[in-house]
Amino acid sequence: MKRAMLLAATLLLATGLSSAAMAHAVLVKAVPPVGGTVSASPADIRITFSEGVEPRFSKISVAAADGRAIDTGAAAVDPANPAILIVPLKTALQPGSYKVSWHAVSVDTHSTQGNFSFTVKP
Repeated sequence: MKRAMLLAATLLLATGLSSAAMAHAVLVKAVPPVGGTVSASPADIRITFSEGVEPRFSKISVAAADGRAIDTGAAAVDPANPAILIVPLKTALQPGSYKVSWHAVSVDTHSTQGNFSFTVKP
């Protein structure tokens, strides 16, 4: 009986560890917030992922409601937390709706992508 329980516990632990190792970087939080409204243009876009990302292979782009690309700087990770990808905005955003598209490559080389919108109030 003890042997069976030990085997079951070992299998459960191995399954849990392999699932964690195969996880992908998913969006956990964004600033500006997903679907949110801000009262002024942000200085940058910050996306917190579920695990660390590689800035050389990850990207955040921003587009206005009319599809016009917004000029940004290079993506970088927060030195204090490699799960936070930051892209500076080169100019202040005018009031309106914006779409953020992202592509992230996690430190374990898995690739994910997504997008969200936010609004700058007039």
